[in-house]
Formats: sequence, C-alpha cells, structure tokens
Amino acid sequence: MIDPHRLSGADLAFIGDAYYELKIRHYLLSKGITNLQKLHDYSVKYVSRTAQHFIINKIFDDLNPEEIRIFKRGRNYQYKTKTDDYINASGFEAVIGYLYLQENFERLDSIISKAIMIIEGNNNE
Repeated sequence: MIDPHRLSGADLAFIGDAYYELKIRHYLLSKGITNLQKLHDYSVKYVSRTAQHFIINKIFDDLNPEEIRIFKRGRNYQYKTKTDDYINASGFEAVIGYLYLQENFERLDSIISKAIMIIEGNNNE
C-alpha cells in the first residue's frame, strides 16, 4: 500500500486526476452516452481545471480539516502554471488522490456525487 502522507501534493493530484476522470467516464457511460465525441465533450465539463476550480469553491466548506490540509498541499506545490483555477484544481485532485490511496471510497463517492450535481446544476442539464 502506498502511504499518501509520504507523497507530494503533485503526486496526490496525479493519482486523483486519473481516479476522478475514470469515475466521470464511468458515470457518463452509465447515462447511456456512447458517442466518443459526446463522451469527450461531456467529460470536459466535469474534469477541466475550470470545472474543478468551480467544484472546490462550492464544496470547500464541507471538507474536514485533514482534507483541507491535503487540498492546501496539492495547491501549494510549485506548478509552472500559477493561475488560481489550475492551482485549485490541483488541490481538488490531491484530495481525490489522498482519499483514493486511503481507500476511503465512501467519502470519495460523496465528493464525486457532489461534484456531478454541482456541474450539472451549473450547466442546467
């Protein structure tokens, strides 16, 4: 088992990005969307840095102290791109990666479900 406490914020964001995108792709397929272009177009609405920045701003107050610490760790990594949306998206992904490595799937499902509701509410789908 990988100890998430020993990983950098960027490492946590790396695995979190992959897990989150996989969950979103699974969700879109479960909605019956099978056209590859539509799958791509819809997935971008959920996984883009702009979307993740929007999501974390909506759920930040629901994060527990450990998740906030991990968010800040992911956010504070020395990325080449310094825009708020990119940095906050990386923090969001770090939280997802941390929870994944902790095998806290109940909390992961809760956060990802909230993320989906936030994006779908924002896009009026």
